[in-house]
Amino acid sequence: MRQRAVSRRAVLRGTAAGAVAAAVAGCSTGQNGHGGTAPSGPATPDPETVLVTKVIADKERIVALYRQAAAPGSKAAAVLLPFQRRHEAHIAELRRRLPRSPMPATPTPSGPTPSPTGSASPGKISIGRLREAERKAAATRPRQIGDVSPALAQLLACIGACEAAHAAALARVS
Repeated sequence: MRQRAVSRRAVLRGTAAGAVAAAVAGCSTGQNGHGGTAPSGPATPDPETVLVTKVIADKERIVALYRQAAAPGSKAAAVLLPFQRRHEAHIAELRRRLPRSPMPATPTPSGPTPSPTGSASPGKISIGRLREAERKAAATRPRQIGDVSPALAQLLACIGACEAAHAAALARVS
């Protein structure tokens, strides 16, 4: 059997027809609701995941302040450690709300937490500064619960109440 030679023009026509068919197929399945998958591109992050990640970062900064204020062996350590532990419990609960992924959403420090300002040394954080950080955090929570799921709104409200209680309790610490 003899094979017929294919001309360059026939190859180009076939390629063009394939490209048109692929383009039409792509248009009819992705975005107009007839099934298929949407075009690939960067996925928009879930707003609740973004919020939880931000709250975790804020809580980690507060924990770092407590660690600096309550240097091991200091008089303040015994008083401030329960406050710090409650913030760490909040962080753990917030992390449970993050989607599982191969990479952690927020980095977990492997060593001591760095100073939030970069210049403060251990023991240089005042009770007043802790109280102000707690007050600001508590004041932020009501603005964060407006457009979130009821479960997350409840958690954020509870965290805010705890932060407000911390601010009030720190006012009595000398």
